[in-house]
Amino acid sequence: MGVTAGAYILTLFALKYRERVLGLILISPLCKAPSWTEWFYNKVMTNLMYFYGMCGIVKESLLQRYFSQEVRCNIQGLESDIVQACRRLLDERQSSNVTRFMQVISRRYDLTEGLKKLQCRTLIFVGENSPFHSEALHMCAKMDKKFNALVEVQACGSLVTEEQPHAMLIPIEYFLMGYGFYRPPPQLFCSYGSSPSPTSPLSPSCISAELLSPESLGLKLKPIKTRVAMDD
Repeated sequence: MGVTAGAYILTLFALKYRERVLGLILISPLCKAPSWTEWFYNKVMTNLMYFYGMCGIVKESLLQRYFSQEVRCNIQGLESDIVQACRRLLDERQSSNVTRFMQVISRRYDLTEGLKKLQCRTLIFVGENSPFHSEALHMCAKMDKKFNALVEVQACGSLVTEEQPHAMLIPIEYFLMGYGFYRPPPQLFCSYGSSPSPTSPLSPSCISAELLSPESLGLKLKPIKTRVAMDD
């Protein structure tokens, strides 16, 4: 499992060492070379950190990159606990290390051509408010549709793992079923089967039989392009 730049690294590893990777879980992945806008943005950020260290504007920019507006500022105008914790972590980080990270991200190259040859089972999560949303859609479109599934999470930024981890549970359960790592009790299927939405990924009726077969080793995943909404 990898998030943004980590997802890029895992994808690159899977492309180079295909025999070592059976499946990937990617959250708001990067797969294309940075645009001129992103390159310029990263350049400004690294220059600010060089002269001023981990200043306020740098922290705000990083938080905007990874968290949605709803988490950064709720109805009462307060930050969520996770954003406050992330802000404290940024205060503890050396700006030189963050600068190196930004520089490496700006030098990444395009993986699009390799994605067409990637045949390991891949589950992609992306928040609809993530600045990397278009890259996740691009990645899903370029991969063989037999091997990837896309879950778009509403009202969420890049870090789906932090903002809405509950939205990841059901898709990951089905993902692991393909490897025989997870077997839900029979009553669980009955419970999910009563879902009012026949097209929802939470309903087994939209999951092909081969996806649930451990013998498939994950090579039969049908494309699931859906949005997982927050519970009211």
